[in-house]
Amino acid sequence: MKRIHLGSLSIATIAASIQICSAADALKPTQAEIVMKASFKDRGQAKVDRLNQDETQRLCSQFPDKRPAEVAKRIEALNMKLMKYPADGKLLGDWKEGEKIAQSGVGKQFSDNPAQPAGGNCYACHQLTKAEISFGNIGPSLYNYGKLRGNTEPIQKYTYGKIYNADAYSACTNMPRFGHSGILTEEQIKHVTALLLDPNSPVNN
Repeated sequence: MKRIHLGSLSIATIAASIQICSAADALKPTQAEIVMKASFKDRGQAKVDRLNQDETQRLCSQFPDKRPAEVAKRIEALNMKLMKYPADGKLLGDWKEGEKIAQSGVGKQFSDNPAQPAGGNCYACHQLTKAEISFGNIGPSLYNYGKLRGNTEPIQKYTYGKIYNADAYSACTNMPRFGHSGILTEEQIKHVTALLLDPNSPVNN
């Protein structure tokens, strides 16, 4: 019995060691990452540290096409914990300011002035209004967004949250984590939320 016990212990110890080594190896930069980082350098506000992935980005890179349901749930739960809502409890700003933000693609590039606010560039991926004839289709049409969903507090919270950190609702989405990544400020996200939900916004007319 003692021999079996000691043997089992040895096997368990070896297995644990392998797991620890595998986890450590997973954290080590690959040769491709080393070469890629060596080919970039800081330029203006575009820093090389942008290449450093957080847990969400690592998991999305690890499962680029088809990811297990448990991994998707893990990513969404992780990002929901990172969600930050306005301290004043107000989720809606000025839709007119939101339209300006949606139209602007400026921000976070090395050639942009970091003192100036970034834009959301929303039209690059979505249709928002009937008046705008140039828009992308990577994301779904948001025309009549508020008209179809209403303007209740839960809808306001969901919409603000989706803009702040879309990965909390859809793992590895193409949509940027505007608030979490510091692309848009809290006030700007309020304005874009209003653009989508205000009944007077061109999105809902």
